[in-house]
Amino acid sequence: MQATATVRAIETGLRATIAIRDIGSNVSRLPNLCSSCGLREVCLPCGMRSEEAGKLDELIYTRVRVKRGQVLYRAGDAFASLYAIRSGFFKSVSSVEDGREQVTGFHMPGELLGIDALGTDIHTRDTIALEDSEVCVIPYARLVELSASVEGLQRQFHRILSREIAGEHGIMMLLGTMRAEERLAMFLLNLSQRFLARGYSATEFVLRMTRDEIGSYLGLKLETVSRMFSRFQAEGLVEVSNRHIRILDATGLKGCLGRATH
Repeated sequence: MQATATVRAIETGLRATIAIRDIGSNVSRLPNLCSSCGLREVCLPCGMRSEEAGKLDELIYTRVRVKRGQVLYRAGDAFASLYAIRSGFFKSVSSVEDGREQVTGFHMPGELLGIDALGTDIHTRDTIALEDSEVCVIPYARLVELSASVEGLQRQFHRILSREIAGEHGIMMLLGTMRAEERLAMFLLNLSQRFLARGYSATEFVLRMTRDEIGSYLGLKLETVSRMFSRFQAEGLVEVSNRHIRILDATGLKGCLGRATH
């Protein structure tokens, strides 16, 4: 009964963000076992004891498939759940005062979406799939309830919040103090580390976002992003083929940070 009620509540919330006609095909009611998921080392169960991680299996009842270009939730939507990315890639977008949109984050498997709404119970960003993706729906009220009895869960959730705050601070530093080449080098190195943590290659990967989206995130013009990619390739730091990136010299890429611009 509790599981059924939770599923109904989730579906009600999803109707505000995902078209009603898509609900039937997009929502799976099969249970997701956090304790046996391949992403547990980078997601919510990370660092928890096996018996604690097993209790997370009671928390998640549904998975939602989000097609490329589809909005998971919009700024202004009421907050009810967090979403753990099971597969795919997302971007977060905020509107600035002059009406323009700015990309504020890129999110990959194992990361949580929806944390922006914790303080206000209202989402502050649009979150959009960059490719066909799937998320696990985590009812926030149930998460809080379970955290009270599972110490490891509470500790891990606090780590995630701390990581989110540190990430926001890092973006501010990046946009406020770094030159164009430093911003792009840091962006590529950050992606490399995140892919490595998920068991993928740290030196060869495909960018799910466009050059324009990278520029929006880094506070750079499209032409500047393209010029910096060309410069890195000319210097033998990376090999670029459309969205396919191969890092040839990670040490040299790190050397871009703080070096003088000529």
